[in-house]
Amino acid sequence: MSKQRKRDWGESASLKDWIISILIAVAIALVIKLFFFDFVVVQGPSMQPTLHQGQRLVINKIEYRVGEPDYGDIVVLRFSPGVDYVKRVIAKGGDTIEIKNMKVYRNGKLLRESYISQEPYGDYPKTTVPKGKYFVMGDNRANSSDSRFTSLGFVDSKDMIGHVVFRFWPFNEWGKIGQ
Repeated sequence: MSKQRKRDWGESASLKDWIISILIAVAIALVIKLFFFDFVVVQGPSMQPTLHQGQRLVINKIEYRVGEPDYGDIVVLRFSPGVDYVKRVIAKGGDTIEIKNMKVYRNGKLLRESYISQEPYGDYPKTTVPKGKYFVMGDNRANSSDSRFTSLGFVDSKDMIGHVVFRFWPFNEWGKIGQ
């Protein structure tokens, strides 16, 4: 009878070990998702041709807690509760921005933007970006709600959720997201 008790205890210890291991793994995954990395799905055409509807991306959430977005970074930002946008950083606080004849000028210098869609889009008057804010645009300028419009306007640094760093779906486009 003591053999039976030992076997039961051994099986329950094994079950206990499995439960503890699973709980630790779930806790680690939650910490990573909450503080370090997250996953997003591209919705809409505003970042075409760089990103497309349905693509899955990894974002680095900690990078902007210790630093700031850089020119050309593709970022995920909070538009409203439950609504996030994916856009590209064009200008930072203190920069002047102007769009004339589908050409973007930052601090009076023409930006070389090989990544944008060539569909026609409108001008934007010369404006200075307020300190602590960012001017962001989609790569599909003709079909993007971005900083040119009052619905979004300049983006506060606290609304930057993270930097898009990697595309993992679809598999044939797997890889790092560059500028």
